[in-house]
Amino acid sequence: MVNVDAGRRPERPAEVDGTAHLFRALGRQIKVLREAAGLHQKELAASVHVGEDLVSAIERGVRTPQPDFLERVDEVLGAGGVLRAAIPDVREALKKARTRHPEWYRGYAELEAEAVELHFYANQGVPGLLQIAEYAHTIFSHWRPLLDEGTVEKRVADRLARQQVFERRPMPPISYVLEEVVLDRPIGGRAVWQAQLRRILEVGRMRNVEIQVMPTSREEHPNMDGAFNLLIPKGQHHQIAYTEAQGYPRLITDPGEVRMIADRYGIMRAKALTPGESTALIAKKLGER
Repeated sequence: MVNVDAGRRPERPAEVDGTAHLFRALGRQIKVLREAAGLHQKELAASVHVGEDLVSAIERGVRTPQPDFLERVDEVLGAGGVLRAAIPDVREALKKARTRHPEWYRGYAELEAEAVELHFYANQGVPGLLQIAEYAHTIFSHWRPLLDEGTVEKRVADRLARQQVFERRPMPPISYVLEEVVLDRPIGGRAVWQAQLRRILEVGRMRNVEIQVMPTSREEHPNMDGAFNLLIPKGQHHQIAYTEAQGYPRLITDPGEVRMIADRYGIMRAKALTPGESTALIAKKLGER
């Protein structure tokens, strides 16, 4: 196999297909039905076996309501099939979300969506799959060259749609090594920063996810290059890597080069805080310990 070293190509405008409007409308419907049933978000979350933060995000239209979630909520809220009827449209919208990414990013996004194992190293900002809507909106609003508001909103919706990977069955193993500075940079202001750290804690509690923090105080580090992703695509047994620097993406398939990156990642995981220690550190930064 050979490296695929792709320069940035011209982007196509994202499709205006109503996906974001669909998710916002479903969120409002769920909120109305929940309130009519006399349930708080926490009570609904417990009834359908998800986190309260997920229910809140779906009602606000910033997280994608997955088909199995709609099935359970329809029954718990006595919606009589109203929410269940939207499932075909949701499935179609999720398919379209994969093709609305900028053209140069689509190949990787498709691999990520069906990968059987995923690993991420971040040294600048919170990785996309962990971002909340407000954090992502701040990132894209300050992009250079500046993006118009319509493009910003579509980019945010597309990024949030990628997060369906956390709700897939079977659950793929997912790990992160985050540099401590990523947690300290208050992108979007203090309120957004706090909400973003709580989201990281929420994801870190998932059984298939491990999040580790690399302390800034470490005196030795095996990777002074940039961030990278490692994944095993569906139907394959070998890892591939993805890097991006100054807008130039690179999908790496050469076994020797991928092995070198994977070795670095393994050393970083050994030097980073354990998942439990990382959780405690993040909670401490939030003032919750």
